[in-house]
Amino acid sequence: MRMLLLACLSLVVAVSPLSGVEPVRLIFDTDIGNDVDDVLALGVIHSLQTRGDCELLAVTVTKDNPKAAAFVDAVNTFYGRPDVPVGAVRNGVTPQEGKFLKLADAQDDGKVRYPHDLVSGQDAPEAVSLLRQILARQPDQSVALAQVGFFTNYCRLLQSPADEHSPLTGRELIAQKVQLLSIMAGSFQTIRDGNHYIEYNVKMDIPSAKLLAEQWPTPIVWSGFEIGITAAYPATSIERDYEYVAHHPLKEAYYLYNPPPHDRPTWDLTSVLYAVCPDRDYFALSAPGTVEVEDDGFTRFTPKQGGRDRFLILDEVRTARLREALVQLSSQPPQQ
Repeated sequence: MRMLLLACLSLVVAVSPLSGVEPVRLIFDTDIGNDVDDVLALGVIHSLQTRGDCELLAVTVTKDNPKAAAFVDAVNTFYGRPDVPVGAVRNGVTPQEGKFLKLADAQDDGKVRYPHDLVSGQDAPEAVSLLRQILARQPDQSVALAQVGFFTNYCRLLQSPADEHSPLTGRELIAQKVQLLSIMAGSFQTIRDGNHYIEYNVKMDIPSAKLLAEQWPTPIVWSGFEIGITAAYPATSIERDYEYVAHHPLKEAYYLYNPPPHDRPTWDLTSVLYAVCPDRDYFALSAPGTVEVEDDGFTRFTPKQGGRDRFLILDEVRTARLREALVQLSSQPPQQ
């Protein structure tokens, strides 16, 4: 029965998107290791690529721990894409190892459980240099960026000067190559009976968040803290849907971070899904406006006609559709 199920899934995931639609060129920026939703989001990306919806150009890491980049490479390799470039932040925040990055070193009977080539983030290219290299090679207005960690890398990219990869400044390069920045950060609706919630990804590097919000030249769609809370990932899926292999990095990371039973908020997955599938009505959008990051890290949204920024909104029907999509994508078997 299991073999029949896998065969059926293989047939499903081999189907391309609508004929003639080019896959979204995606760069994923993550603080993987601080929470497990980053890991689930990376799994979603690989499943979307297998379905023909996106192409993962690179992953950049804003968690300054050497095992973070190694773990990303291990997950990429598990999904059959060991050559996806991985860039690492230098002098970033949160250097702690966290609860599950040790999976990069896990062994069974003397063999590495999750094979990978990148042993340490110290051996990875610096994130901004890699971003400039990748962006310079892409067609104009073709790249979607999904940022689900701190603002450090993209702020530094914004401020970067011309280099061997491009004669453009960082701001010029972004304006020329990027079509959308999809961010998991901030809060835009009432949370816990309050309207001034200061979200983790912002408060950990407020200067970078402020500068990016002030100067970023392309459209930004924000997935606020309230969205991940609304669309929590069901623990039953973690317990049942990853059993097609003896060891699965998403499931094992989830258990190491906080074992079930608990439904984990899916903050980072939402920004990834919107970046790749903005037209599939998983979310409603706010009216256009501008987001200002205040000195304490609060993200204040002001409606403005023609504004650069919008934020995601969920209703009951969309929430049900979103949860089902995220479960199916996160637990989809790797391509063989």
